[in-house]
Amino acid sequence: MRALLVVNPAATTTSARVRDVLAHALASDLKLDVAATEYRGHARDLARQAAEGGEIELVVALGGDGTVNEVVNGLLHNGPDPDRLPQLAVVPGGSTNVFARALGLPNDAVEATGALLDALHDRSSRTVGLGLVSGTPGTEDEGVPSRWFTFCAGLGFDAGVVGRVEQQRDMGKRSTHALYMRQVMRQFLAETHRGVGSITLERPDEDPVRGLVLSIVCNTAPWTYLGNRPVYASPDASFDTGLDVLGVSKMSTSSAMRYATQLLRSTPDRGPHGKHVASLHDLTDFTLHSQAPLPFQVDGDHLGLRTSATFTGVRRALRVIV
Repeated sequence: MRALLVVNPAATTTSARVRDVLAHALASDLKLDVAATEYRGHARDLARQAAEGGEIELVVALGGDGTVNEVVNGLLHNGPDPDRLPQLAVVPGGSTNVFARALGLPNDAVEATGALLDALHDRSSRTVGLGLVSGTPGTEDEGVPSRWFTFCAGLGFDAGVVGRVEQQRDMGKRSTHALYMRQVMRQFLAETHRGVGSITLERPDEDPVRGLVLSIVCNTAPWTYLGNRPVYASPDASFDTGLDVLGVSKMSTSSAMRYATQLLRSTPDRGPHGKHVASLHDLTDFTLHSQAPLPFQVDGDHLGLRTSATFTGVRRALRVIV
């Protein structure tokens, strides 16, 4: 099998030596080409070339969730076709690695490489559903390019936290759970819409859900991890169904503490709940609108401010080696 290994040299949890060892191990079983990313979006460009070239059968992403997202968007540039496009494999190298861990892969890069080689020997793979977010027709965001996501997207509060964390990392801070929690508190104190939310969720043939402060779109569960602790915003979300949404319509100090505690104590059977919580399961098409521009994120990548975004849950979008 001819494969392309896309390596993010800035991956936070793998050294150059470890990456060389992993590439050597993969090359023992694959006809392997190796490409290191050199700029933001490079992994997407490499994966698109592999998909359009017709010779590569497998693309392996070595990096964090951002690298995986870029590779997925490159592979699906011309749309999903799991029986024709190169398969995807993931070796986790980031700080959280939500997509890889949701697939059941070890969080250690060496162990994950071993699991990948075992899966290749056993010809073990599965198709996964993905989310697609696009600009909403008739709005100022209409021309925004579409973007695939593997595990989550968000408009509002959580995206604001992601943006703050990115700012801190650009200033040289390490991505730690303490850093994340500090930015949660700062975003809460700065949130101007936490009393009356500005987000409305609209879906065909259903009443709109209005007044949301927070809207998290999940393609799988868990939503994220705090160290080894999984956090479930939408416990029923799955790679085999459409998209799930967690919406919160009020975030006073007391309610915010309550929902934060529920998230930290969440399980595969129970996520956040209460009077001001909306939990929607297995959605195929819906739109989030905001009365004011709000932070927007996809797979942990802050994409600036948006007033609207249209989502599609696409089943059987991509074949993954697991």
